[in-house]
Amino acid sequence: MADDKTRILDQVREYHRSRAGGEFVPGVTPVLASGAALDEDDRVALVEAALEMRIAAGVSSRRFEREFARMFTLRKAHLTNSGSSANLLALSALTSPQLEDSRLVPGDEVITVAAGFPTTVNPIIHNGLVPVFVDVELGTYNTTPERVAAAIGPRTKAIMMAHSLGNPFAVAEIAELAEQHGLLLVEDNCDAVGSTYRGQLTGTFGDLATVSFYPAHHITMGEGGCVLTDNLALARIVESLRDWGRDCWCEPGEDNRCFKRFDQQLGDLPHGYDHKYIFSHVGYNLKSTDLQAALGLTQLSRIEEFGDARRRNWRRMREALDGLPGLLLPEPTPDSDPSWFGFVLTVLPDATYDRRDLVAFLESRRIATRRFFGGNLVRHPAYRDHEYRIAGELTNSDLITEHTFWVGVYPGLTEEMIEYSIDSIREFVLKNS
Repeated sequence: MADDKTRILDQVREYHRSRAGGEFVPGVTPVLASGAALDEDDRVALVEAALEMRIAAGVSSRRFEREFARMFTLRKAHLTNSGSSANLLALSALTSPQLEDSRLVPGDEVITVAAGFPTTVNPIIHNGLVPVFVDVELGTYNTTPERVAAAIGPRTKAIMMAHSLGNPFAVAEIAELAEQHGLLLVEDNCDAVGSTYRGQLTGTFGDLATVSFYPAHHITMGEGGCVLTDNLALARIVESLRDWGRDCWCEPGEDNRCFKRFDQQLGDLPHGYDHKYIFSHVGYNLKSTDLQAALGLTQLSRIEEFGDARRRNWRRMREALDGLPGLLLPEPTPDSDPSWFGFVLTVLPDATYDRRDLVAFLESRRIATRRFFGGNLVRHPAYRDHEYRIAGELTNSDLITEHTFWVGVYPGLTEEMIEYSIDSIREFVLKNS
């Protein structure tokens, strides 16, 4: 059987090599904004997990959680089925009755940014909390500690925001601000795995942090996400919410880790009710699978390689596009080293061309573009009937909605592709200026 498995996996490697891509043809080969960088080890890992029928969370999932937490020097990582689910779990954990007086309750406020992706905001609303939207600054596309401080009110209990396109917000200062005011902090680190602020990895400053493993992100499991924390009490709540809300913490296949499976009394249940079927939270089933984790493990070994490629591609674009009229180029947050998710461009309002025409030109050349996610989320119909508060003006968020987009720098882009993107942007801008 072992020989059969080895033979199959060797054939998988041969198959992968036979599928190698052809030459880059400008204007024909798509230059994607994001995507997974997959090699033969990734393909073999998926097939091996399938051969062993590891279809639920198991040994690979547990191993990935340990290794991923160790990378961040945090105590716990819990895999989920998506980064969106990770955000939902992280914020929902802060509403647990087990946190007693420090729990978030309906009507409490959570500070977030207006310009971003909905899944950072939606868990706030889903839990009956009130998002407080603050503006961002152009260039870094993050908010500032000053804006956050000005937004704090008597009902404010937490801060939840993302590191924009891999560029860290001033997380050390905002974490300090949260501590001073007794606020909880959730870092949405989905776009920023490997980024650092003041030499420290993002995702390690808050009470909880989240990661996405969607193909667009720094490493992929196809789908998948993770919640990280150094707080064991919060970790236990996250696990319970992820696993149907159950009180039991046995691993799959285990039956009595606490040695009190039939010797407890919780709630109004009879003494001795099976602990595997006692629920302490109104939870979900948001687990991942071993197929996903097997892929994640091979990807995990390449995080540094992927980050180097993202930084290299971003630097090349930044240097080559510097000084072009009408374009505001991105800037890293001071004291940060971003592992960039994309290269963001804002066409200035007084430019002699507009964003729409530049984007149309790039798309006609098969260079994929993306908007800065939802732009100003307050302007979307989804939030029209929900309670929220705006702190200050959202001038830059509105400008981003009209004038900002980004192109790819992910590791799957070759040097030729990056140069083609640069040449295309330069050609359009110089022709229309």
